[in-house]
Amino acid sequence: MSDDALKRLYGPGDAEPERVIDPVDSLEDEVYGASLRPRSFDEYVGQTTVVDNLKIAIEAAKQRKEPLEHVLFYGPPGLGKTTLAALIAKELGSALRPTSGPTLEKPKDLVGILTSLEDGDIFFIDEIHRLGRVVEEFLYPAMEEYQIDFVVDRGAYAKTLKLPLKRFTLVGATTRAGMLSAPLRERFGIMHHLDYYDEAELKRIVLRSAGVLGVPIDDDAAATIARRSRGTPRIANRLLRRVRDFAEVRADGRVSKSVAEEALGREGVDELGLDRLDRAFLRTIIDQYNGGPVGIAAIAATLTEDAETLEDVVEPYLLKTGFVTRTANGRKATADAYAHLGISGRPQPAQERLL
Repeated sequence: MSDDALKRLYGPGDAEPERVIDPVDSLEDEVYGASLRPRSFDEYVGQTTVVDNLKIAIEAAKQRKEPLEHVLFYGPPGLGKTTLAALIAKELGSALRPTSGPTLEKPKDLVGILTSLEDGDIFFIDEIHRLGRVVEEFLYPAMEEYQIDFVVDRGAYAKTLKLPLKRFTLVGATTRAGMLSAPLRERFGIMHHLDYYDEAELKRIVLRSAGVLGVPIDDDAAATIARRSRGTPRIANRLLRRVRDFAEVRADGRVSKSVAEEALGREGVDELGLDRLDRAFLRTIIDQYNGGPVGIAAIAATLTEDAETLEDVVEPYLLKTGFVTRTANGRKATADAYAHLGISGRPQPAQERLL
């Protein structure tokens, strides 16, 4: 993409930046995340219905002295799926054995973990939708009958050996529940969808995290950060850290509303949580394709971005805020998007483009 195009899409004088509002976990989030995560369900903010139902299921399992049913969490990234898995393990007094779908490449990788689990352990698989088919099939008898089936020899001499396992609980997390196979999805007894947080909940999270980090912060500043966090706790904590850095270097160390606004403005995050890529996404639809409809592949090609990234990371929030609508013929920018970007006029009819 040319320099002129970059300036038009990202803003004058801006280079294509790293996204501070990207909900995907980063190395920085892993380093700071452990200290900021709640240590009990009482400290967990939001997802009230999910937490209440989990408490009931955990208490019932403890009373029956049985392992908790297998649990599946699904929803956008950054909403606390990993945190909930850790809290389940803590409430049950069990060990947490975390891994992720992409790391379990071969059945032996899975078997090694399963055979090391003790009674009641929590086996957490993040991005479970990315499990390979062969590995997934090894999970079926492990989840249902707590055993692994091995086939030895071949042809007429083939035999199935059953390796017993300790009774464990599998907790799966996915951002793309639709990619889970039906047989795997049906083996989860408890399924919960995690939704975006509201501003009041995010403000409580920011205030709590500021206390943990030792950052003096005003209520108005916490509300400002919460408002721009796109309904996602991970983003709220990341923005808080960026604002803290700015306050320590350019202010007196205290985070006020004006300090928060200036710091987030420097990061390219506007008052509704949109960053340069979000605005470029909208401007591409409006400027290049006359407001749409236009397919995600065409938008990705114009922005030189990966279509899957735009669809999974950028587009959901724009749909939630009502700036973009999805039609059978592609994406369209709404009148709210025009207003937010300060573009006069309303969306005009455009030639239909294929998805």
